[in-house]
Amino acid sequence: MATETIMDLGEKAKGIIEELLDKKAESVISVKKEENEWKVLIEVLERRAVPDSQDLLGRYELKLDENKELLGYERVVLRKRTDLDKERWYREE
Repeated sequence: MATETIMDLGEKAKGIIEELLDKKAESVISVKKEENEWKVLIEVLERRAVPDSQDLLGRYELKLDENKELLGYERVVLRKRTDLDKERWYREE
């Protein structure tokens, strides 16, 4: 898979999640192919805070088909910007 295709998938997923949630996508965490779909993990600013170290960030997993069309998405993690320890993240169940 060409690097530009992976970058295109990440940018496409960022645009999709920003449109769906009306929130700013901060970064693409991962892009990987599983069987006939792509899984893209995006970090989104859920709530801005002062100081910004208290911002809430959500991680969303988007599933895209071979044509970059959205199959589904879900929030998988909610965390404070400063929570770097995975044990402190709020996992969606």
